[in-house]
Amino acid sequence: MNYLIVGAGNAGRPVARLLNYKGHQVTVTDPKEITDFKEDVQKILLQMEKEGVILDLGNKDPSLEGIESVYKAPSLPETAPIAVKIADSDVHIISNEEFAQMVDNEIPVDILGITGTMGKTTTTFITTSLFKQAGYKVWSCSSLVNNLVSEAIIDGIVKGKAQDCDIAIFELPHGTIGLLNKLSIKIALLTNVAEDHLSEFGGSLEKYQERKMILQQMSETFISNNSCREFIEKARDDALYYSLDDDCDFVGTVGEKSLSIKYDKGEFTTPFHMMSYFFENSVGASALALTYGVSEEDIIEALTNFRGLPAHMEDVGNWNGRQVILDSAFLYDGMKITLEYFKDENVVLFLDHFDTLSKRDKKEVGELVNQYVDIVIASGFNEVTQEVEMEAAYEILDAIDNPNATKVAVENITEAAALTFKYSKPGDIILHMGPLIAYDRLTTVEKIMKGLEIGSKKYD
Repeated sequence: MNYLIVGAGNAGRPVARLLNYKGHQVTVTDPKEITDFKEDVQKILLQMEKEGVILDLGNKDPSLEGIESVYKAPSLPETAPIAVKIADSDVHIISNEEFAQMVDNEIPVDILGITGTMGKTTTTFITTSLFKQAGYKVWSCSSLVNNLVSEAIIDGIVKGKAQDCDIAIFELPHGTIGLLNKLSIKIALLTNVAEDHLSEFGGSLEKYQERKMILQQMSETFISNNSCREFIEKARDDALYYSLDDDCDFVGTVGEKSLSIKYDKGEFTTPFHMMSYFFENSVGASALALTYGVSEEDIIEALTNFRGLPAHMEDVGNWNGRQVILDSAFLYDGMKITLEYFKDENVVLFLDHFDTLSKRDKKEVGELVNQYVDIVIASGFNEVTQEVEMEAAYEILDAIDNPNATKVAVENITEAAALTFKYSKPGDIILHMGPLIAYDRLTTVEKIMKGLEIGSKKYD
């Protein structure tokens, strides 16, 4: 069958790749040239071309001749020439529901799905650790693998991971849920819903909640953080709830170096060596594992050995006597937890551009860091638009009213990382925070490490 995928963006690429894998003739068209895409996207498109996908890029008026079925990117304007042609034709249009069903048919094992505003990557990572400890061969997809999780899922299908595992554990951000809205989820878990990404939902928290709630419609069993009970109960009366200390189905209690979990079948305590924001995520992961049937013994063993995950309070070593920590916290509560942890240290903080696909309150970021640190370096480079937007950096820095604070705005995260050595001394903590590690971990960490290399030599 001949398929035309209109749009080489985040929605179109996974659709094209799966259809090509299933043996169809697939053409991807986009008005942008390949050089207009980010470098990592260019690599994906070229890989797709090697696999047999036809790239028709830079074409502002593609043809429907010979095309039997079309997938349209959600961002396609109705006035675009190809959109008008599709509307005037009888060509079949693939819906997200139809595509999601195709994906579901390619996954023969139970799927565990995890979503939320904060903590979904961490919870996915911990859940994966629990199941591996229990002896499962796990296929895990999260933003640690690829920021676009739907793309990671399709990549796993193409490479045979779906057929070579006992269980699939997927982090499901709201974009992935929108595209893959008909998966068969054995157990789903919601970590929380906070006021982030609202710019993608017309400023409506209710619409954002509705997107997250698609996951409960796909799941046999639904587990949620107790903070979401009010709106979960309106849609589902059989949900299970977890929290720290609240009265619910799975209750975690934090000790000095331990974590206790109480549930309907008993209670157990595990040694636990991680810092604060891992506690509740570990309770959620344990609730999911216990519900599936993982033993307490395996959970205890896994959590005893758990030491965190990349980019979440990740220690990347001692550089010229400075300890360098990379943290992907970018929402108020998560940033506050991290800053509280280092409140008794001398910290030099360098920050990402805080807008990705979502617009965020940069003034709020500045007001928060103002309470904890005296040296702040902010980057103005937006990884999504690939443009320097210095006003985003100034918005953060202008909200810092400490007259003794050192505030520096730079054009990119590499320069920011390098300058931390100019404004620090041996014994200080160099701390990175911001959303770009979560958005594009490999590229962002590479840029940060390059800056650290430059700065450690230049300002030694």
